[in-house]
Formats: sequence, structure tokens, C-alpha cells
Amino acid sequence: MRSRSRTVVVPAGLGVACVVAALGFYAALHFVPPSAELDWSRRTISHYALLENGWWFDAGTLLLAAGSVGVLVAALRAGVMRGGAAVAFALWVAGLVGVVWFEKHNWSVGPSMSGDIHRMASVVAFLSLPAAALLAAARSLRDAAARWVAFGGVLSLLCFAPILWAVLAEPWTGVRWWRAIPLGGVERLLGLAEMVTVLLMAWWAVRAVLKRPGQPA
Repeated sequence: MRSRSRTVVVPAGLGVACVVAALGFYAALHFVPPSAELDWSRRTISHYALLENGWWFDAGTLLLAAGSVGVLVAALRAGVMRGGAAVAFALWVAGLVGVVWFEKHNWSVGPSMSGDIHRMASVVAFLSLPAAALLAAARSLRDAAARWVAFGGVLSLLCFAPILWAVLAEPWTGVRWWRAIPLGGVERLLGLAEMVTVLLMAWWAVRAVLKRPGQPA
């Protein structure tokens, strides 16, 4: 049984380490020039990829994707995620990779096909993670860890709500959706909520396997 717990604890631990490292890269972008000069309240975080130290954004996002794969493996082995939840979580990972692979619009040059795909990948990632959290937690709400994961999913959707409101309200307000809200700030809150949700999923997987009879305390 010890070996079984290791098959969950090890990938979960590696996943957590990658997610924390990704958070470090994202935080550093806000303090180190030239990215520190960006208006974080208005500019999306993926705009950093267009700057000289843009590889920090790419590295952080790929670390987040890699960490999420580790958490997914741990969650599957612990039995806390399966079916539609696992598919949604895999889409979260695919969306993150797509965000790096396809660069966002560089409006100093003009729109591009890559930018359109980047935007779609962002939406897929932002919505797939809370969907995975809620689907996984729905059948285990008696478990405190599952409730925390569900809370992370709900919080993520609430953080996404201002973006949805801005898009839907544009025909009536006449204000372009990315100007109607402090898009950069909203996106950063959303990203932070989703990273915390991934960490909560890792905690749930480890807790689930260690609570089983025969596992070491």
C-alpha cells in the first residue's frame, strides 16, 4: 500500500512544485523590466510574451501545464477524478499549451490567425479548469477536500463573470468589452484562483489516498 500512495504523492508533489514555480515566474514579470512597466490592470498577462523577457511568461505557463499533468495523474490514481472531469482537466492543460504555442495579437502589427487561436485557447483553459473541479467534486461533497475544490471552481467562475458580462453588455453599452473592465486585473485574479484550485486538487488526491485503510498516517 505504501507503493500505491507513492504513485499519488510523487506526481502530486511534482505538480505542486511546478505550479509554485510558475507562480514565481508570473510574479517576477511584475517587478522586472521591461515587463514591470506594463499596466497590469489593463494589459492581459499574455501580453508579456511580446516583450524582451517574454520567455518568462512562456516558461511559467508551460510549468503550470506540466504541473497540472502531474496533478491529473495523481487525481486519477487516487480516484478523485474520472470521466468528464478528467477530460475537462486535460482541456485545461491543452489550453495552456495553446496559449504559449500561438502568440496573442500584436496590435502594433495587426490581428493574426495565431492571435485568434490564442484567444480561443485562453477561453478553453479558463473555463475547463472550473468545470473539471466542479465535476470532480460533485460526487464527493461530503469530503471536506472536495468541497474546497468545488469552492475553487466556483470562485474561478465568479472571477470569469466580469469578462462574460463585458462581452454580453457591449451591444448595449457601446464600450468594447476589453475596455469595459480592468481586463488585466480581472484576468490575474482568475488565473490565481485557477492555480489555487489546481493546488487544492493535488491536496485532495494526496489526502484521499492517505486516508484509505492500511495507508501510513
